[in-house]
Parts: sequence; structure tokens; C-alpha cells
Amino acid sequence: MNRSIALLTLALTVVAGSAAAQSSSDLPPGVFMGGKTLADARAGTYTLDPDHCAVLARVSHIGYSWSIFRFNEASGKLTFDPATPEKSTLTVSVKTESITSNVKDFAYMLAGDQYLKAAKFPEATFVSTAFRRTDETHGKVDGQFTLMGTTKPVTFDVELVGVGKGWADKPRLGVHAVASIAPQDFGLPALFGPAIEIVVDAEFERAP
Repeated sequence: MNRSIALLTLALTVVAGSAAAQSSSDLPPGVFMGGKTLADARAGTYTLDPDHCAVLARVSHIGYSWSIFRFNEASGKLTFDPATPEKSTLTVSVKTESITSNVKDFAYMLAGDQYLKAAKFPEATFVSTAFRRTDETHGKVDGQFTLMGTTKPVTFDVELVGVGKGWADKPRLGVHAVASIAPQDFGLPALFGPAIEIVVDAEFERAP
């Protein structure tokens, strides 16, 4: 029994130590961890941090699995006020030529004239039309999504991942967002299946 109690105590100590290690006090001076309290966000204009951004497309691999494609180059602006989040605006652009794939040489083909036609349409864009908050850390962002010259309404389900002071006197706001598009709506072949899921994990940085 004593041994069981000792093991339990050790386990609780490890868990508590892990949680403590994630506190801001363990970070370099002037660097602060993000939290889930929306009110901690600073109002203003935020810029997408390209070093902490992932734009993924999950595409059916002819019915067998999901192929994951990543776009490595994105930029964007967010205007945000935690007191009135419904008045926020967002504009994001992704360079279609920056697509990557685990399949050798397939990214070059995807960016070419057979699929994304990146030379003619170098960017895919999303421009928000409405922010709809559903609870303290979740909401929906409606907007116009443009791909290969075609524009359609798209809604992202958005989760606030973290917000806080950031570092270098530049507050940060991080989100996880998911939307779905019908590839045929944008001129992509039926090979991609009935839906493509777009997944975005990104941090936005506010100017001092």
C-alpha cells in the first residue's frame, strides 16, 4: 500500500511540475504565454505571422485516405477588439505556388495548369464579411473565398487557441480554423472528391 501511495504521489508531482513548467515565469524575460481569456486581447490591427502559420488542404486520395497539402506562404491582416469582436475584419492571401506534397514532384504538378494554375492565379484569398461569436473561445467567420478567379461564400469555424502579451511589446492572438469547399465550384477536377477541408493554424501579431 505504501508503495502505491508513493507512486501516486510521484505521478501527481510530475503532473504539477509539467504544469508549472508552462508558466510565463519559466520563459525568457519579456516573453509571455498565451491564455484563453478573450478579454486579455489588445484592440488594434494584427498582422499574420508567417513563421507561425500553417494552411493545410485535406483532400480525398481517390477514396482511400486523406492527402495533406501545405501552403508555405501566407499573409494577412486582422482588425480586432475584444469588446466588439463582431466588428472584426480579416483579409488573408495564400500563394498557390507554395503548395507542398509528400509525393515527389506532385507539388509542381498541383501548382501547374492541370490544377491550381498558379502562374495565372498566384493567390487564393479570403475576405471576411461577418464575425459571429458562439462562446468565449469559439465563433464563425463568414467571408468570400477566391480561388482561380472564382469567388464563393465560405464559413470558417474558429477556435481561439491563445491570446496574450506575446513578446517584444507585440501582443499575440492565435486561432485554429476549419472550413470546407466544393472543389468543383472552383474548377478543380472531380478527382478531388466532393469536398476539400481547409485547416488553418495561425498567430497574429499586433504592432506596438
